[in-house]
Amino acid sequence: MGAVLGLGLRKTYRLLASGELTLDLARGRRLRTLGPLMWSIQAPPEIVFDVIAAPYLERSPRALAEKLQVWERGSDMVLAAHYTQVKCGTTTTVETVRFQRPNRIDFRLVRGPVPHLTESFQLSPTDTGSELRWQGELGTDLWALGQWWGGRVATAWTHAVHTSLREISAEAQRRALASARRAAPENA
Repeated sequence: MGAVLGLGLRKTYRLLASGELTLDLARGRRLRTLGPLMWSIQAPPEIVFDVIAAPYLERSPRALAEKLQVWERGSDMVLAAHYTQVKCGTTTTVETVRFQRPNRIDFRLVRGPVPHLTESFQLSPTDTGSELRWQGELGTDLWALGQWWGGRVATAWTHAVHTSLREISAEAQRRALASARRAAPENA
């Protein structure tokens, strides 16, 4: 009996972790903030925005095929599946992504390891380029058990966002440098 219960709990854990099972019971909901994380990027906000938005609003590059699939695309909002490697496999989340050019991108979880998650990227110009601010809110059900689960998800989610911010920063800075190089001969 104990082995069967153990296998059942393990299977439930894997279903939750993979995003295949979302428990939205609306009982004992606990909310926690995500972030904020601030990231300085040596590129104008418009370039940073384009780096983030392009895989969603334009044709997604093949290099992202294992991480992102856009299911529905509109002019300022998409429905997209994100695939993220975690300790026990791949988590699949489905999110709406809304774009407010040139300074804000909002994400809302539709399906994933928790019943409630919203997050945003906000861009502000600085003397050296841009500041990208990420923050959000994560909600789980079932009181203390949900709070424990939310802590695990929040840690993995923040790590995934941190990795994305490094990639966004590198690509935006590469594009800004290339743009400056193209403009340099004209000014010489």
